[in-house]
Amino acid sequence: MPALYRGMVVHLPRETVRARLAAARAETDSLFEMLAPAAMYERPISERHRIIFYLGHFEAFDRNMICGLSVSELDGLFARGIDPVDGKLPDDAPGDWPAIETISRYNRETRLVVDRALDRATDTFMFHVAIEHRLMHAETLAYMFHWLPFEWKHRPRRYSVSDEPVDRSNVQPTVTIPAGDVTLGLVPADPFVFGWDNEFEAHSVRVSEFAIDTFNVTNAEFFEFVRAGGYSHRSLWDPAAWDWIHSEAIQHPRFWVEREGKWVYRTMFEELPLPPDWPVYVSQSEARAFAKWKGKHLPTEAQYHRAAFGSPEGRERRFPWGDQTPGPQHGNFDFRSWTPAPVGSFPAGRSAFGIFELMGNGWEWTCSPFRPFAGFEPFSFYPGYSADFFDDKHFVLKGASPRTAATLLRPSFRNWFQPFYPNIYAAFRCVEN
Repeated sequence: MPALYRGMVVHLPRETVRARLAAARAETDSLFEMLAPAAMYERPISERHRIIFYLGHFEAFDRNMICGLSVSELDGLFARGIDPVDGKLPDDAPGDWPAIETISRYNRETRLVVDRALDRATDTFMFHVAIEHRLMHAETLAYMFHWLPFEWKHRPRRYSVSDEPVDRSNVQPTVTIPAGDVTLGLVPADPFVFGWDNEFEAHSVRVSEFAIDTFNVTNAEFFEFVRAGGYSHRSLWDPAAWDWIHSEAIQHPRFWVEREGKWVYRTMFEELPLPPDWPVYVSQSEARAFAKWKGKHLPTEAQYHRAAFGSPEGRERRFPWGDQTPGPQHGNFDFRSWTPAPVGSFPAGRSAFGIFELMGNGWEWTCSPFRPFAGFEPFSFYPGYSADFFDDKHFVLKGASPRTAATLLRPSFRNWFQPFYPNIYAAFRCVEN
């Protein structure tokens, strides 16, 4: 295979790669099996394709990236998703898409082709691309399915909600992080670590002393902002955000619903009385307005890294809790739950500075625009993966949500979304310099 990716080759046994690909396929298959047929041609998020697109997208992506041969018009139809930034929304109709049976047949045939390619492969890098791409979509599909009517979704047999509050009274609400250096990004020569193009190259950043919230902002804390009229104070919002909340008539987080004067929380499968101790999920613009109301601001990408992976002695950790492989005691991630857990539920996952849930229970908004690191080179086989979003209209998120795959729990991984996108499992915490 040509040197398409900066010389990095992920060396894992073929059977390990095969097992990981099968597990990723099973994860996305189970999501579609959860839906009633009536849901497949719906568009629950106006900025995204209809759900039917994603049924064929994963196999088309795999075939196009791994095999490079377009033998079906479906290879092109399902090639790429959308993320409009100009306000122009898709206007296709359900009848513009193939039948489910046609896509299912295409998927079966394509998997056979991809599996044969794996049998012959001497370099498995592109299969890691396929696996992580699919796992990332397993999370973004959850964002879409979240807004479908409950009766169109089958609740999994193993489904539970954690809403028992945690006693946080003996924990200081903020932690002062001393000045120190952080490492952002990956080293291209590492043969055992996969990374996307925006994760390169590794470089050091000096971070000045700052104070950061020990816990994510909760629904109860954000409710005080709502009750104080935070959505009505123009001084808390930048001009574009102010136009957005008024044009969309936004007065509270999207996951909240007011029913007869009482607040309820919309989960994937049901409505619950608003859980006060869950982290609040909001857009970046809403998080910024809250932080400004508190006289604080959102952390930078480097500040997040310092709080999550730094230590008082200067050594950087692999994970906030240390170098131990991520487990259920460390946080709410890896598809283990369909809902958040009360903040403070995972003391084993604390960082060296004693900060809770920096990885899991909700992505963490930063104030850093999604931009390339020095030395950035796009993947030649997927040049637009990151570069198309270096527009200062997307912002970096770090950490993980309950629906984030464990393979993405690496310090260098960077998520990104637009600031006016309220549909994701994204929490936040505030900092003071």
